[in-house]
Amino acid sequence: MTARRSRSRSAAYAALALGLAGSLALTGCNSHSSKNAKKSKKSSFSSSKSKKRKIIGGGAAAAGAGAAATRVPDCFPSTYKVTFSQQTGPKSHVTVKFKNTTSRDCKLYNAPLLRFTNAKDPLPLQQGAPGHVDGTRITVPSNGYAYAVIPTNTAAAKGTAQKSVTIDFMGISSTSVTRGPVTVDFAEKRLHISVGKSKVTNWSSSVHGAELAAGVGN
Repeated sequence: MTARRSRSRSAAYAALALGLAGSLALTGCNSHSSKNAKKSKKSSFSSSKSKKRKIIGGGAAAAGAGAAATRVPDCFPSTYKVTFSQQTGPKSHVTVKFKNTTSRDCKLYNAPLLRFTNAKDPLPLQQGAPGHVDGTRITVPSNGYAYAVIPTNTAAAKGTAQKSVTIDFMGISSTSVTRGPVTVDFAEKRLHISVGKSKVTNWSSSVHGAELAAGVGN
């Protein structure tokens, strides 16, 4: 073998080795790029999923805050929010009027609990079975009114003039009450209220509705 032919073969082998090395390097580079692309795509998906969870969680929290903000509180009695008046005649009755003087709506349940002149027990309820309530619940708007009526259209129901009345508002259950009680002094307010063996109706959004429930409406 001549020296010229030997040099030609060596050059060919060197070129072949260089080509193989370049091919392997390119393959490794492509593989590394593909892995990086997959990793980047996975990271982007996780980030998107995390953002979605945050948005959903934030929405639920906002909904909960909104529900808490719109919760309607219970109404409560006071000597200037509850007033009494008596009508005479064949359909004589006492009207109990409540005014919501707050800036928010409030809820009333069933009927007012009224103890006239320090009576041990409150006046019985006109509606519902004895010892039970019928679940009446009304919402009184801000500066709105609610009414209950005590029929006094018989001698026994009218009874005698009362000196005062202690007022509780029933709560959501038959045994619970809201903030109270308060006492209205009829003499102090120059009121002449006569109540005997009678009953009180549930709260109504209209005085006419309360009178009908008491059997003294037209």
